Amino acid sequence: MTFYRRVGKRALDLGLAVPALIVLAPVGLVVAGLARAKLGSPVLFRQERPGRDGRIFELIKFRTMTDVRDPNGALLPDEQRLTPFGERLRRASLDELPTLWNVIRGDMSLVGPRPLLVRYLERYTPEQRRRHEVAPGITGWAQIHGRNAITWEEKFALDVWYVENLSLRIDLAILFRTM
Repeated sequence: MTFYRRVGKRALDLGLAVPALIVLAPVGLVVAGLARAKLGSPVLFRQERPGRDGRIFELIKFRTMTDVRDPNGALLPDEQRLTPFGERLRRASLDELPTLWNVIRGDMSLVGPRPLLVRYLERYTPEQRRRHEVAPGITGWAQIHGRNAITWEEKFALDVWYVENLSLRIDLAILFRTM
């Protein structure tokens, strides 16, 4: 295991996430206030996701959807619950601001495979499970190579490529291409 993988990646995460959270705190407070006014409480969305080595953690984001249910009490599909306000937050990636806290806590990294839903774990092939050899990221190799325009298989292949080739140079390139 390289020095960067062992120590440097975490140092980079903290060195960037802590100042970013401080600088972006006023933006976060405005978004939280608007989310409360437009969607009510709670302002934050929390969901269990698999992290490094498949350990479950609680992902935190700003809420972008209503909790509207059908007559039987089941939540309506996501596309029916996503509000125009939430759509704007997502387009600007402002719903992701609270995930900086996940990075500071060590649940996530700034760069890594995006954390998918827990229910997908059972569908992974052994090769696809390799994406959990590193902490999940706010952005990643698959995000800068097509995001939602590529297939699941392509995303997983890009995630595994990242795990095998992780380095400071690649992480910095991903961060710069994300901005």
